[in-house]
Amino acid sequence: MGEKDITEKILADYNDVFADIMNGLLFAGEQRILPEALENTSIHSQYKAEDEKVHELERDVAKYWKEKEVELAICGIENQSVVEKNMPFRVIGYDGTAYRSQLLEERKKILPVVTIVLYFGTDRHWNSKKNIKSLMEIPEGLDKFVNDYSMQVFEIAWLTEEEIERFQSDFRIVANFFVKKERTKIIYQMIRRK
Repeated sequence: MGEKDITEKILADYNDVFADIMNGLLFAGEQRILPEALENTSIHSQYKAEDEKVHELERDVAKYWKEKEVELAICGIENQSVVEKNMPFRVIGYDGTAYRSQLLEERKKILPVVTIVLYFGTDRHWNSKKNIKSLMEIPEGLDKFVNDYSMQVFEIAWLTEEEIERFQSDFRIVANFFVKKERTKIIYQMIRRK
């Protein structure tokens, strides 16, 4: 795992930063998720595949969102510095294991699971598909029977000033850095073309 990946995980694991990212990106800056309402949950899960071996999935960051003693949702953040073609399959795997774990716990109420992808790349926009159906060749006639699953990707280097202003934690500094890095690169390319 790269040093940058570890740094992104450590930063997003702080409750104030995690809440700020979720509030800034999902709730347009409205302070719906409070840092004190977050509780860590396991980022590791196991599954047995068709090869009969036990495999492990590891999320970047995941937390329970609670209001007093009531659990509202499980929220996860995945950090990507490069575009990963099969990312929708990874996200459905993370979310599926979170739902499966809840079923195994025999919960009375299943919590919604939300996973967002923070894309920190500055070379290009996320140029890969964001849903699983677009990554498959589905035989004619089966399309309406195949469930689709989409992921939410937020391209940090292309956030607007208004979007960056929604952040109140150190994540605002990080987002500004990536936006400025992207803009500087564009200006440099324009100058080279002249």
